[in-house]
Amino acid sequence: MVAKKKRGIASKARKPKGSAKKKELPIADGVPVFCSYDKIVDTKTLIPHPKNRNTHPKGQIDLLGKIISAQGWRNAIVVSNQTGYITKGHGRLLAAQDQGLVKCPVDYQDYADEATEWADLIADNKIAELAIMDNAALKDDLIELDTFNMDMDLTGFCQDELQDFICEVNDPPPDTESKNGLTPVSCPKCGHEFTIGLKQKGEADPPSRN
Repeated sequence: MVAKKKRGIASKARKPKGSAKKKELPIADGVPVFCSYDKIVDTKTLIPHPKNRNTHPKGQIDLLGKIISAQGWRNAIVVSNQTGYITKGHGRLLAAQDQGLVKCPVDYQDYADEATEWADLIADNKIAELAIMDNAALKDDLIELDTFNMDMDLTGFCQDELQDFICEVNDPPPDTESKNGLTPVSCPKCGHEFTIGLKQKGEADPPSRN
């Protein structure tokens, strides 16, 4: 009588751990795309919504463009399948064009009718304004984040605005303001002391957290 071979997991060849290939990150004109999207298109083909009432000052576009270039695309530009107009991401389009980018990720969405599309456009502009920021907690977050020796512009605060914000939330005593206009602060987590403000010529970089 011939013995039957036992079937089991051990009989299957196992792939070594870490052998699976990582999915390549999509790239739009040299900028990595981390968000979901339907298609990467030429920025020149995108049409701003004629009823978009949001305006975007140069300072906002400069910061947003810098963030997209440094962080990659984290949000796609939303375009209506019904009209072909942008419903979300007018600022992102302007920032991309300002950075000289010619490609961007687009998410195409359906709307039941023109009124629904219009309402979504207005809501996207308005809802963010209704949030209430915990400024005291945000101040602590910004102070701690600054110890990582990163470009604080990537938080959406320019240097002057950041310094003003820190001072407004918790004004330091008059004698703590340095002659260079830098505001001394300390990290609420580790106690590390440093200054907030524009770095002076020849000033050493803050210590690395590595």
